[in-house]
Amino acid sequence: MHKAEGFGHIKKFFDMCNTRDYILIVMRTSCRFAMAVHVLTVLAHKEGDRVTSSYLADSVNTNPVIIRRLLSTLQKAKLVDTRKGPGSGSRLERSPSRISLAEVYNAVEEEDAFTMPRQKPNEKCPVGQCIQEELERVFTSAESAMIEQLGRTTIADVIQSVRQKCEGGKKGK
Repeated sequence: MHKAEGFGHIKKFFDMCNTRDYILIVMRTSCRFAMAVHVLTVLAHKEGDRVTSSYLADSVNTNPVIIRRLLSTLQKAKLVDTRKGPGSGSRLERSPSRISLAEVYNAVEEEDAFTMPRQKPNEKCPVGQCIQEELERVFTSAESAMIEQLGRTTIADVIQSVRQKCEGGKKGK
């Protein structure tokens, strides 16, 4: 006996979820947060010395233009101080122990951590007609928990962990 036999009416009912009105979209998450934490950790590692966007880009393995845009956002959030010209470069605006990852996340992420597909679900589907409200509740709760957890971790915690993991490593200051 085939798995679906005996449950044909249910299968037919749920197949309505796969009609033209509901499109599954695979979404790529942003890497701005990870990149920002990396940059801020490098600045913490440099202990107040000004660091160029080229140096930071080399560490992150990206283009300096991307780093300059990120630094601009971090400066607006008062997380870094950036100067152009003589003595140029960036450094942390305050102590790494006073910069939480929640602040960093809120500074650089423009979208919610979890988003609904642009296309509305099929209202004829028994799941589609009610799923969005439930997903919004779950997503809101999950994002709040994530922000709370990020608020417990600082750039000082990250640099301490990085230093411990890299002790005896190849590169120095």
